[in-house]
Amino acid sequence: MLKQLVPAIAQVHELTGRTLQQLTLLDGSQYTVVPGSRVSLKCLSTTVEAACMSALSLAGAVADSPLDAAGFSGDPALDAAARQVQHASARARLTDILADAAHHLDACATGCQYAATGIIRDLTLHPEHMPSLPQITLIQYVSLEKIAQGGASLWRSLRGDRESVHAGDGSTIPSKPFRLLAKNRLVRVQERNSSLGGQDVTVTAAGLLVLDTQRSSRTSSSAPARPAPSAASTAGRRR
Repeated sequence: MLKQLVPAIAQVHELTGRTLQQLTLLDGSQYTVVPGSRVSLKCLSTTVEAACMSALSLAGAVADSPLDAAGFSGDPALDAAARQVQHASARARLTDILADAAHHLDACATGCQYAATGIIRDLTLHPEHMPSLPQITLIQYVSLEKIAQGGASLWRSLRGDRESVHAGDGSTIPSKPFRLLAKNRLVRVQERNSSLGGQDVTVTAAGLLVLDTQRSSRTSSSAPARPAPSAASTAGRRR
């Protein structure tokens, strides 16, 4: 139990710190003058609260988890049967505590989605406050849209000299467009906890704004051009 809880608690605290950082940046930015921004900031602040509550629940699981260490000299030692009873009585408490932690984490995910959606909505309704966004090419737009729809994973070789990006639908995203998306902070690559496995790739709020604001131009540019009528068909219609 302890081995499973330690990385979970560390990750929750890391996410709490990142959320606080984003809340601080937004609170000191020009976004605060956008109508409706107060709702998004309030949503993000309650997300911080939910993250702290989930960390508290996980810490409670650590405190309530029975430890089979030795007591003071003279204390009766627990035999195997007594330890089984102790673990059985703690199992119900730990189940409830972990369920609470999962509930708070679900609230965090929902809060982040609401905040991101609110920011995009506010800036779309009030384009005069829209930050400067990079103009991306069609292939970059398609790559960004794939990541937004199904996620992606970044894989690097052990020596770090080669990398590949695989979208959620199984297709491969070209490296050059992906590097430009990452350079413009339109996508975020999750930090790797170990040398094994891929790194999750998600679209940032700026990336979602680019998808929303440049959708019409990309749709029209990607639509197949209608062929011009031939002279024979034109003559046939005149007849």
